[in-house]
Amino acid sequence: MSSTVAYWIFSSARNRIATLQGGRRLYSRVVSNRNQLKWRLSSPSLPEIKNSSPCGGFTLQKAYRHTSTEEEDLQLQLSPEQVNEVLRAGESAHKALDFNSGVPNSVLRFESNQLAANSPVEDRQGVASCLQTSGLMFGIFDGHGGHACAQAVSERLFYYMAVSLMSHQTLEQMEEAVENLKPLLPILQWLKHPGDSIYKDVTSVHLDHLRVYWQELLDLHMEMGLSIEEALMYSFQRLDSDISLEIQAPLEDEVTKNLSLQVAFSGATACMAHVNGVHLHVANAGDCRAILGVQEDNGMWSCLPLTCDHNAWNEAELSRLKREHPESEDKTLIIDDRLLGVLIPCRAFGDVQLKWTKELQRNVLGRGFDTEALNIYQFTPPHLYTPPYLTAKPEVTYHRLRPKDKFLVLASDGLWDMLGNEDVVRLVVGHLSKVDRHKPDLAQRPANLGFMQSLLLQRKASGLHAADQNAATHLIRHAIGSNEYGEMEPERLAAMLTLPEDVARMYRDDITVTVVFFDSDSIDAYYKGG
Repeated sequence: MSSTVAYWIFSSARNRIATLQGGRRLYSRVVSNRNQLKWRLSSPSLPEIKNSSPCGGFTLQKAYRHTSTEEEDLQLQLSPEQVNEVLRAGESAHKALDFNSGVPNSVLRFESNQLAANSPVEDRQGVASCLQTSGLMFGIFDGHGGHACAQAVSERLFYYMAVSLMSHQTLEQMEEAVENLKPLLPILQWLKHPGDSIYKDVTSVHLDHLRVYWQELLDLHMEMGLSIEEALMYSFQRLDSDISLEIQAPLEDEVTKNLSLQVAFSGATACMAHVNGVHLHVANAGDCRAILGVQEDNGMWSCLPLTCDHNAWNEAELSRLKREHPESEDKTLIIDDRLLGVLIPCRAFGDVQLKWTKELQRNVLGRGFDTEALNIYQFTPPHLYTPPYLTAKPEVTYHRLRPKDKFLVLASDGLWDMLGNEDVVRLVVGHLSKVDRHKPDLAQRPANLGFMQSLLLQRKASGLHAADQNAATHLIRHAIGSNEYGEMEPERLAAMLTLPEDVARMYRDDITVTVVFFDSDSIDAYYKGG
């Protein structure tokens, strides 16, 4: 992409921003050339603009503040080294171990990365192991209308899941520890934490609600705990219910009240995988996605989708919504491919605007909140007749891992907006072949300093020093840097990474990716061992 094209991106995007002055705050209505902005509000002060959204949602985190001229923008050309630095800033890689025995399990390693488009970034991710049971959990959480809900769900959902799987005896030990003011049994070991918590002051409230949940599980008198499928189903719905109830309950602490309001009035879709030996369960609510990369015996690769997007293009979702609401609402449930005309995903945490009655919304917001300071936009969706319209109930898929199942990709819709399922598998396979090809064969010759220096010089001379070592980074690079033919264009990539804050969100979403690689030998040994 030439500098002329880059100039066009900056200038044409700015020309499509219409602004509406509202009180002391500036609201922006953006026309995007990609139908990806999740929330859209209409205003009687302006003519309706199709596929528009104010800053991505109800919660306007920041007014657009980029003020540089187009000439200054064109000077922000990144070198290849700077491009790599930006792309790799959020990457991480971990080798997974069985924390009970210390030997490798079916998960060999996982690699992840994140590239922001929103400011602050609204995606979250997490990886943790269950310490009182077994299994690894991976989660991708795509926020909209702000980051508050995604942050809360990423911090809390794994705990609900882990508690759901505990035996009756373990739950009794948990309850006894709380009653006697003793330390709780460790529940999780975080391998990748969602980030610095902004909810440290309210964790006691969260623990109280988690305790109520395990008390209810105790009342069920199930010796071995819930099945994994039940645990995923209950955990999603129970956490969403707690998010809704926490802001309805009388709260004295101002910080707790404000944060609870921000969580409830923003939203998040979620995709979560639980891996225990050869047993893989995936729960999805919204439009994040999970796919498997499968290598057949003849060496050919294929893609196995494990989730379905919950949106207006999913016929099963449309049928579900019509079953749950009167026939008189058939024409207003989905307007312009959005739920009630405002939200793209049909399943999500939070978003109480689509779950509460108008009366309940007025009652909660009328309890003295400074909604403007909290960036809460008081808006009742049109055609809100028989709520709730939105649910956090996930679809759960079970898959028994086979030696030919090589990797799992979980990602927010920012990746899938740019790449198809098969494209992602192809890119990960290509990445693996490049990484393997460039590994030195140290077994064939002595690994002395002279040999290593020679190898580094060879790589530098052939440009191999720029190859990504992280599969998630490789996917993000191609998602934003490939042209319509799937070819990488360095100029396009650099231009996409230098888009100013007020423009970037119109061309791409936050992108968060986790790639989980499976140990085929371990899986094969499981089957051979019976």
